[in-house]
Amino acid sequence: MLDDIVMTKQEEVRMAKERLPLDDLQAHTANYLADRSFRKALTKPGRLSLIAELKRKSPSKGMLRERFDPVSLGQTLQEAGASALSVLTDETYFGGHLDFLRDAKQFTEIPVLRKDFVIDPYQVYEAAFYQADAVLLIVRLLNESELIQCMQAADRLGIEPLVEVHKESELKLALSVGAHAIGINHRDLKTFQIDLSLSERLVPMIPPGKLIVAESGIQTADDVQLMKRRGVHALLIGEALMVAADPARKIRELFAGTW
Repeated sequence: MLDDIVMTKQEEVRMAKERLPLDDLQAHTANYLADRSFRKALTKPGRLSLIAELKRKSPSKGMLRERFDPVSLGQTLQEAGASALSVLTDETYFGGHLDFLRDAKQFTEIPVLRKDFVIDPYQVYEAAFYQADAVLLIVRLLNESELIQCMQAADRLGIEPLVEVHKESELKLALSVGAHAIGINHRDLKTFQIDLSLSERLVPMIPPGKLIVAESGIQTADDVQLMKRRGVHALLIGEALMVAADPARKIRELFAGTW
């Protein structure tokens, strides 16, 4: 599945560059500077922060939320205590759209992260064009040079990269290129299997001063407490919120005893 996603993304980026060449996109974003600090919003001493994800569907679970309004959902999640929003922009596999990113940004007051399968710095400039404050960079999809290029593009735009890893070698690469925010994805993108023990193994390898985000597989209040004990600073939660009839109530249930 991951190989199919990457092939689709390569074609999408190629077509996007034909519609709007990189030079033109850079001109459109020349004065862009993200105005909401992702890391600052999530760094709260003694408090576990929430990145709430707007995700309409997924390849593994199908449709998660039929009635999907990124504006009302984003506002609801913010009011319920989310410190940032993660917005899926992949259309083919996740039912997302870049417009969702801009909509979420315009009608909330918290940072928004573009979550997609970024394989080219062009997509970082796209994120800026649609007003993102942060962008997900998945180490599994990028070699060292590509990762550095994407991080440099983000830096020019004031966009903060959340660098996602799933194994020790990826974490070492992320740290070697100077990543300040590390996302530990419990989900293997090849198999879609969840392994919550991954953060237990990787968190101790991350030096002080880095923002640590745990991603995927967090479904219960016990999971939230477990992540807090492991020393992560923020949780990225999507599916559990999107399938809930009342996402705000689900947040209260998940963080009961934590907040």
